[in-house]
Amino acid sequence: MNYVDGFVLPVPKANLAAYRRFARKMGNIWKEHGALEIVECVADDVKPGKLTSFPQSVKLKPDEVVVFSWVSYRSRSHRDRVVAKVLADPRMSGMSPASMPFDGKRMIFGGFKPMLKL
Repeated sequence: MNYVDGFVLPVPKANLAAYRRFARKMGNIWKEHGALEIVECVADDVKPGKLTSFPQSVKLKPDEVVVFSWVSYRSRSHRDRVVAKVLADPRMSGMSPASMPFDGKRMIFGGFKPMLKL
């Protein structure tokens, strides 16, 4: 079973096309350095909850939509090697929060080891 980095982030609806271009560019860099798979999903049936939900987790604004994505790797050590290469890639040096088509301060992310696969 693959190790996975997961992401939940708010994207302004007006920036979805720009986000798709951004995600494709970033995904290609990750894949060049060894990531196995990158999947980007936009919320379709995601409602606010009473206690917690995807919209609440990123403090979703009315003009935004939740994006859920993941990157898979062979293992945690493989992920650590890939991320180190990505962060050292010169194409990443110009990245700043202002250049991203979403509010990175409200992004949730983390690494997950597999527990069950059916």
